[in-house]
Amino acid sequence: MSDFEIVRSTVVAAEPGGVHALVDDFHRWTAWSPWEGLDPDLGRTYSGPDSGVGAHYAWEGNRKAGAGSMEITGSTPETIDIRLAFLKPFKNTNRVTFTLTPTQVDGAPGTSVEWRMSGERSGFWGVVGRILPMDKLIGKDFEKGLARLKAAAEA
Repeated sequence: MSDFEIVRSTVVAAEPGGVHALVDDFHRWTAWSPWEGLDPDLGRTYSGPDSGVGAHYAWEGNRKAGAGSMEITGSTPETIDIRLAFLKPFKNTNRVTFTLTPTQVDGAPGTSVEWRMSGERSGFWGVVGRILPMDKLIGKDFEKGLARLKAAAEA
């Protein structure tokens, strides 16, 4: 087993509250998630509150989408913590954190967004991680997701 961490960030020309609302509500992830479109017939289940701590989202799809769930475990105006559990094609649980920091963009309110995922590579992922680092596997997805989040927040 070995630990991994993936971190990507961007600056959004939108107030932190608007960005927070897009991340803190799993129903709104369809507007920006980099994995949208992997399976047009993706099954989604939402439970718990609509947003914030206790909000839960589960998905099940084709081989590309796999199956898993996410639950918001912490939510403040600055940070959203998520427990991410993959079930298929391989089991793994990771910690995800979005950090939102107020900033200025061309003299207007903006938000610096950091997307971080950490966990342990074990089993299949431990073997794959020796060949291809997790950052290379997932980093581009984070970059795509942040670009889509930026576009959704700035629209």
